[in-house]
Amino acid sequence: MKKKWLTLSAIALCLSAGSALAKDIKEIRFGVDTTYPPFEYKAPDGSFAGFDVELGNAICEKLAVKCRWIVSDFDGLIPGLRARKFDGILSSLTVTPQRAEQIDFTDRMWSGNSSMIMKKGANLEPTAESLKGKVVGVQQGTIQENFAKTKLATAGVKVQSYQDQDQVYADLTSGRIDVSMQDMLQAEGDFMKSPQGKDYVNQSIRDELLPADTAIGVRKGNDEMKALLNKGIAAIHADGTYEKIQKKYFGDLDIYNNK
Repeated sequence: MKKKWLTLSAIALCLSAGSALAKDIKEIRFGVDTTYPPFEYKAPDGSFAGFDVELGNAICEKLAVKCRWIVSDFDGLIPGLRARKFDGILSSLTVTPQRAEQIDFTDRMWSGNSSMIMKKGANLEPTAESLKGKVVGVQQGTIQENFAKTKLATAGVKVQSYQDQDQVYADLTSGRIDVSMQDMLQAEGDFMKSPQGKDYVNQSIRDELLPADTAIGVRKGNDEMKALLNKGIAAIHADGTYEKIQKKYFGDLDIYNNK
């Protein structure tokens, strides 16, 4: 009981500290690319929806601040954050050393591997040897684009970048590209559930250039915002809100600890 009391006390102190930090912050503006279901997308009524969006709204609710979503192309999110167009990036943003040189990150939001979608029976591997003569499609600004350009394009594989993931899938099904690379969970929750997905397989990719952890991006040196968001993240874990939202989108799959 003593150990449990200390744990609850620590949580209470964190939430109290979060409230203190929130005194001068009335609104949090999140930059988001809404072309990446089930993590972030626009519902038929025009509202923002998705796993990340619901987590962001829950964080704002715990912190008693207004939550505002600002749409951006994915490759414009970090420049937009640095230009103060928004206060944080909550859009399936993977933590990488290169990004950490430009922005800071909160505690982990969720984890997921990358994947490669191909036609059934293609029997391709994410290597330059296997993909020789093929065209690989990726979304601009993603870790998958960095992987493809670093490991594949330099060895002669054609890499085609697109403004959003929907365009990648469109060219995949039309035959303009041979494979698509993206977050595995995104592919499973979107394309692989579509009618076109029945003709394709979604294969996991593991590489040092494809880390798994995602977080909220904040401006370099904005320690107040980072601390505030971390308090909000702790709060949605402490009262079961995170687990409830996760179950809504992913069932019994634990994507917080997914590696």
